[in-house]
Amino acid sequence: MIARPEGGPRVVVGVDDSAGARCALSWAIGEARLRRLPLLVAHSAPLPPHVSAAGQLGCGITDALRGSGAELVARLLDEVCGGPPEGVEMTALALVGEPGATLVRLAGEDDILVVGNGTRGMFSRLLRPSVRLHCARRARATLVCVRPPSFGTLPDCMTVRDEPEHVPDRSRFRWLGRALRLAR
Repeated sequence: MIARPEGGPRVVVGVDDSAGARCALSWAIGEARLRRLPLLVAHSAPLPPHVSAAGQLGCGITDALRGSGAELVARLLDEVCGGPPEGVEMTALALVGEPGATLVRLAGEDDILVVGNGTRGMFSRLLRPSVRLHCARRARATLVCVRPPSFGTLPDCMTVRDEPEHVPDRSRFRWLGRALRLAR
């Protein structure tokens, strides 16, 4: 467990090289700045199966995984906010281990655990389990899953429309209200 200043809460974010992780890192930086909490940025790389099966831990593979993880964290911080965020007390970790289990161990009960929510296919899920689902099942911390914006709807959200035909369709909200009332 990583020591906390005064034992208080913090924002813990797990990152990898995905769009969801970039959005999660951006959200976590904003939340840490807003709540004036320390930020812990963690990257955890699992050991390749051939290494753990052969027991070759002493041959520098763990050091190489930690080094590439530290480079990844530095690159993501550069891409998201131009380096270490200003006004936020930050710690960065590059660890070796299963990402979900590592994040669950790092985040305490009073922490905010932030993970990205990406889209993966069934084959990818068979090879690597979902970190988000692992954290949702086992974490004691408050879990926030950040989904990257859909690029198809992003330009529509960013444009300002003055036309009256773009008023939100209230019939969907009425239908939802009726469905919720009937469910009681």
